[in-house]
Amino acid sequence: MRNVAEVNERTGCVPESVSEIQGVCHRGRDASRAFVTGDYSEGGLVDDVSALSLSEMLTLQSWLSFYEKNYEVMGRVTGRFYGEDGLPTPELTQAEAMITKGLEANKQELKEKQKFPPCNAEWSSTRGSRFWCSQRSGGVSRDWIGVPRKLFKPGAKEPHCVCVRTTGPPSDQTPDKPTHRNRGDLEHPSLEEYTGCPRLAARCSVPP
Repeated sequence: MRNVAEVNERTGCVPESVSEIQGVCHRGRDASRAFVTGDYSEGGLVDDVSALSLSEMLTLQSWLSFYEKNYEVMGRVTGRFYGEDGLPTPELTQAEAMITKGLEANKQELKEKQKFPPCNAEWSSTRGSRFWCSQRSGGVSRDWIGVPRKLFKPGAKEPHCVCVRTTGPPSDQTPDKPTHRNRGDLEHPSLEEYTGCPRLAARCSVPP
């Protein structure tokens, strides 16, 4: 991909080996996938990133940003992502689309985290689990504390603890429904109370 295919010090491309035609590099190797997998064996030094997850593609994007900032581009490696004419291939377009999708997913995840910040948590084999909320729990600064609740996400095997706002309108309230019950997000359908914990307590203990 571009982060490896365009950086001379990683591909082995030097000025003498760069074609005069559109700056296409005819030496070196694009080993993009290894920057994510850490597999620098002969079999791992490949440019096929089609099986990488969105989060792994964002890791690759971070390498791209690093090299663009710290290295001078000397040319491009012909192969999966650039043709002999130096132009991007459909595979590059697909990889860049995955990065864009990953960035969008990150943005949505951050929005979700602002709505339902993770609880503080600790576990002991003798005392079980303890969850509590604060104005900075989950690394999210806010003007409310909230109460611990189980949040169930589609595809997730287990719920995780989040802090839920208890007053005001629901976070997803639409303008066409201005009235609310002043219960914050407590009535969100993906939430569940912890058995045995006070409904509006900021701390919750679950025995082993």
